[in-house]
Amino acid sequence: MNHMKLDEVSRRGFLATTAKSCFGLTIGGAAANFFQNKAAAADPAVLAAGGGQAKSVIYLFMSGGMTHLDTFDPKPDADSNIRGDCRSISTNVDGIQLGHCLPGLAKQMDKVALVRSMSTTQGAHAQGRYYMRTGYTKRSSIVHPSAGSWASKLSGQHNSELPPFVTLNCGSSHPGAGFMEATHAPLPIGSPSAGLQNCERNEISEQQFNQQLGLRKQLDADFDARYGTTQKNVRDYNEAFDAAVRLMQSKDLEAFDLSKESKEAHLLYGGHSFAKGVLLARRLVERGVRFIEVEYGGFDWHSDNFNQMEEKIPVLDQALAALLKDLEINGLLESTLVVVGTEFGRTPTVKSNAGRNHYPKAFSCLMAGGGITGGQTHGNTDENGAEVLSPKTSAQDFNSTIAYAMGIPHDKVVNSPSNRPFRMGGVNGKPITSLFS
Repeated sequence: MNHMKLDEVSRRGFLATTAKSCFGLTIGGAAANFFQNKAAAADPAVLAAGGGQAKSVIYLFMSGGMTHLDTFDPKPDADSNIRGDCRSISTNVDGIQLGHCLPGLAKQMDKVALVRSMSTTQGAHAQGRYYMRTGYTKRSSIVHPSAGSWASKLSGQHNSELPPFVTLNCGSSHPGAGFMEATHAPLPIGSPSAGLQNCERNEISEQQFNQQLGLRKQLDADFDARYGTTQKNVRDYNEAFDAAVRLMQSKDLEAFDLSKESKEAHLLYGGHSFAKGVLLARRLVERGVRFIEVEYGGFDWHSDNFNQMEEKIPVLDQALAALLKDLEINGLLESTLVVVGTEFGRTPTVKSNAGRNHYPKAFSCLMAGGGITGGQTHGNTDENGAEVLSPKTSAQDFNSTIAYAMGIPHDKVVNSPSNRPFRMGGVNGKPITSLFS
């Protein structure tokens, strides 16, 4: 045992030094979260039922609990203490209205399906975000995989050199791959404008680089022979190193460089960090990345809801409308599922300080592209947006619908290290098949 620890420490020291000198990476950080895996075939039953068109997913997560009454489910006939300062506007689909801060999306409503029947029991931020992303309630004994990691596990990747799952602006609290292998964890990008950092050789030639890689293999040979097939951490470590090498040598590395985009594209999406993340997500979809999640935080409006709305929602509106149009023009909308989600809604009644509190009982999300039939709503709430009148849609149903769009089985069982069964659709999730053509 002592001999193994000594070997591992020596090996890790060499790898860290090599990584820094070869390509400026600290192995075990961002680049340690992915490697090549084989793509799985789409589930024939899903394909037959109308799903399976989405090759990629762009998931825009509104962190903080975005108000449904001021965005996707306005109530123009409600009392002023419900409406507040939100006005309803018409869209390009008769009978569907949005909050007035979403004029760009209103022009794209024929591409969009609104899910107005979302409901959850998780009324705290961390628990609500976790539940929406994983379909399971937060536990201290286990971390469940997020939807992107399920997609990686069940469907693999299209581009063998780029990671199948990337997160943008998501922070360290994201559940990532949970109990799954590190190969299915996201590659986290903290700043879309900065892109992927430290992926170039540090002033050494290609010959020197290859020599160092060869030396690493020689030094690892004995260690790998003894532990490489039996120790999960050793396998993950080797796979992470190999993935970093593939990535830095990939011709598609420039996908992470937003300076390659035109000035017009930057103006179309907007200058906010979230908008840059959405633009980067489009670039990654073009290169075959399977699942990209972009977080936009700051929706916890316990006071000053309507001034906050005027500042925050237009950023989402511009970037989302640009993305839908951009994907359509480039022929990618039908193969890309665009999702907007949040952890819960806000209280219908406006407080005296113009705020809305947490409201998990009813809220709204949306889906577009990826086989979705646009210009429709699924579910409905009462005249005040307080009660879901139709069958409720859970986070498990929502994640099952993402799986359905991708042609992967939402109910396929994957066992945790403790041999407990889990599914992308949770215990009882069912896809909303009516959203699809």
